[in-house]
Amino acid sequence: MSTLSPTPRTTLRRRAERGSFERSVIDAILDEALVCHVAFVHDGQPFALPTTHVRVGETLYVHGAAKGRLLGSVAGSPACVTITLLDGLVLGRSAMHHSMNYRSVVILATGREVTDRDEKLAALTALVEHVVPGRSREVRAPSEAELAATRVVAFPIDEASAKVRTGPPVDAEGDYALECWAGVVPMRLTRGEPVPDPRLHPDAAPPPAW
Repeated sequence: MSTLSPTPRTTLRRRAERGSFERSVIDAILDEALVCHVAFVHDGQPFALPTTHVRVGETLYVHGAAKGRLLGSVAGSPACVTITLLDGLVLGRSAMHHSMNYRSVVILATGREVTDRDEKLAALTALVEHVVPGRSREVRAPSEAELAATRVVAFPIDEASAKVRTGPPVDAEGDYALECWAGVVPMRLTRGEPVPDPRLHPDAAPPPAW
């Protein structure tokens, strides 16, 4: 499916021109981002917690401690998963017209706990690969005790939308004559130089991503 069908819950009502239901747009944002926020209700209290994620086909996987509140609450229950990439600070000529350039995705889905061992291992491997490509081939695989202590939850990417802002500020026409600076300050997340563990094996090489 190359395009998702809008639903009453994903139809954009403000700045609809920035929205997209194209799978290619949604997938690209999910694949670039390293952190998502999962919103849910536990005992009547709303929470929104950050975690890592990975997209495999049309499914988004997250993982965490088996006894943790986050995944215990969303397994079998509705949740909202949001992902945001900040691309720039948009500085207008008035306070009102300051904004940000961004790419974001909202997914509405009911979480499914992954109980199949092969799917669980594949999801955890994909999570490691999403953070550092090639890493799963170098590290020790999870033990049975570690698998038991880890919960993996899958969210179908069926009801979702993307929203993107690009370009310069859009000021009031009368403000373009003002002398204050206006434009975009680009923002991006970059990887720094690896800092070795103090107990690193002397023959260990840096991660292949660098």
